[in-house]
Amino acid sequence: MPELITPTTRLHRSWLAARDDWGRGVHQDGSGLRPSDDVDSPEGFATWVRQLQDGTDESRLPAGLVPALYWWIVEGDEVLGAVTLRLRLNDFLLQAGGHIGYGVRPAARRRGLATFALGETLAEAARRGIDPVLVTCDVDNTASARTIERHGGVLEDVRDTELGRLRRYWIQTR
Repeated sequence: MPELITPTTRLHRSWLAARDDWGRGVHQDGSGLRPSDDVDSPEGFATWVRQLQDGTDESRLPAGLVPALYWWIVEGDEVLGAVTLRLRLNDFLLQAGGHIGYGVRPAARRRGLATFALGETLAEAARRGIDPVLVTCDVDNTASARTIERHGGVLEDVRDTELGRLRRYWIQTR
């Protein structure tokens, strides 16, 4: 049974396997991974995991980032994906990124994991008083659009953004 867990160094090897499933250098929605992050070495991975765990501490955030919570989607000790809840939006996130980002590694898709992760994250957004929530997806990602719509997402528009052409949905959490 899947669960959301706080990122942990204990799953370094499993996380690397998931990353390699995506492909090295490929953007992983919801992961919080930036191109400059060293995740291959145990020390670099530990530093990155600490940054994710400290994601709500504004004094530690790089310029341009907003406070966020990060979770990994796991079954047992296997990392299957990631999800992020951004606690507020800046201009970029309002246009393109939204409050919630999620991604499921290619080998684990079509199992309902994105639907599970989005539902859990929407519940956390509600507990934190974030309502409504903006969730976006690539215009051609029909699986993600269906996931968002299953959770009550109402399409506001489709627009060209820095991330490409996106569908923008709002979801009521209350």
